[in-house]
Amino acid sequence: MPLPVLFRDRSRLGQVLLGGVVPAAVGALAGVLIGVSSAAYWVVAVLAAAGALLGGFEHRDASGGAARGVCGGLIYGGALLGAHAVAGNHAKVSLGSVPALLIVVTAIVGMVLSAIGGRISRGRRERERDGAGSSREAARPAPSS
Repeated sequence: MPLPVLFRDRSRLGQVLLGGVVPAAVGALAGVLIGVSSAAYWVVAVLAAAGALLGGFEHRDASGGAARGVCGGLIYGGALLGAHAVAGNHAKVSLGSVPALLIVVTAIVGMVLSAIGGRISRGRRERERDGAGSSREAARPAPSS
């Protein structure tokens, strides 16, 4: 499986869309669904978590993934609470006694998942680099004495 394009190598529009608009849209969807169906909310939450993990693959290492995950988690959590407030329905899933803390939780979860993705990506990039180097070495004829 080929490695994804690094986030820093994407166009500015691509970075804004993937790093900001997508987490906001998914968070807003989760915010509306939290008042409609707990099952639908959890499906979106799991998909958002998978997105955080996969987003980390677009970074060279865990720290790059973690930074993106914090930002994505903050945006996701804020959009979730904002959309839920606008929808004005009763949450089918507990938001806790201080709903604003959900933003902190989503930022931490996003950070951890994206850091894991970044670490996996680093390992894959290192293996690919080492594998390419060793295959070039194997293809080179042995020096004659």
